[in-house]
Amino acid sequence: MDRNYFDLKGQVAIVTGCSTGLGVQMAKALASQGANIVAVARRQNLIEEVAQEIASEFGVETLAVRCDITDTDMVNSMVDTVLDKFGRVDILINNAGTGAVAPAEDITDAQFDNEMQIDLFGSFKVARAVAKKAMIPANYGRIINIASMYGLVGNKVAGSAPYHAAKGGVVNLTRALAAEWGKYGITVNSICPGYFYTPLTQETLDSEFFQQNAKTMIPEERYGHEGELDSAAIFLAAPASSYVTGVQLPVDGGYTCM
Repeated sequence: MDRNYFDLKGQVAIVTGCSTGLGVQMAKALASQGANIVAVARRQNLIEEVAQEIASEFGVETLAVRCDITDTDMVNSMVDTVLDKFGRVDILINNAGTGAVAPAEDITDAQFDNEMQIDLFGSFKVARAVAKKAMIPANYGRIINIASMYGLVGNKVAGSAPYHAAKGGVVNLTRALAAEWGKYGITVNSICPGYFYTPLTQETLDSEFFQQNAKTMIPEERYGHEGELDSAAIFLAAPASSYVTGVQLPVDGGYTCM
């Protein structure tokens, strides 16, 4: 076995939801190990900026492809575009998602359906296309689904039943795909992040209520900082992690251990 465990040079990684926040951070983590990056999201201007920034900082090849992961035709076209340029897809990080917050009794059908279409069905659509078009023919792949600690437990802080349901679905979808595709040399795992600082969560997490919640509910008594998902993504993407599949990896400061 090659002892350079986390070397991803020459590999191609698709990262969905790669316009802001955690998607960009994980894309940079893979690029730091030499992976070429395909930034995928709905906002073309943002993914182009991300792709240019990653190429400049890490010296890897990049590609920005606009895609709505709920649109099957767009997903298939996106994968075809990647294969036309690189001829391979080694790594997929299914990161695109959304989150409806409201008491369960007030959640609308549309909110619940939207959550399922993006977080669960969208993740499946991308995994299906990447596996069928690239990974199964190559007899190799690393799929990393970004679930959530809320896919493992409930919460009393902010009602978000559709998010819990969708991310719980992602957790078991991960197990199902790992079981089916293991024979093709494809590992399928999920990362279950806790509360992380991003541009969208900064204000909420810094509120007095959430700061007190952190001290009560999280053993490390704080929220996750930029870069603290990186090592998990690199580990699960690495060729050396070939015997790790069907795993749910919480990165949550210990939230789910209590």
